[in-house]
Amino acid sequence: MSEVTIYTQDQCPPCQFVKQYFTEKEIPFTEKNIKNKQFKNELIDLDSFSTPTVLINGKVFYQVDIESFNKALGIH
Repeated sequence: MSEVTIYTQDQCPPCQFVKQYFTEKEIPFTEKNIKNKQFKNELIDLDSFSTPTVLINGKVFYQVDIESFNKALGIH
């Protein structure tokens, strides 16, 4: 099973889109809202300063790219 983490923030339509996509595909994920200082620091440690930032099995995706998400998850 793939490990998926989504770094999000409030009032972020692309974050909502990504969460909805993974939910519809029945792919479990962990959401980390960066209003939590620990999660914000984790995001910075990934050299990312925007949301959503998605990790799939340790690989960082800095932008919403459904095709790349699917490839990383083995979805065709």
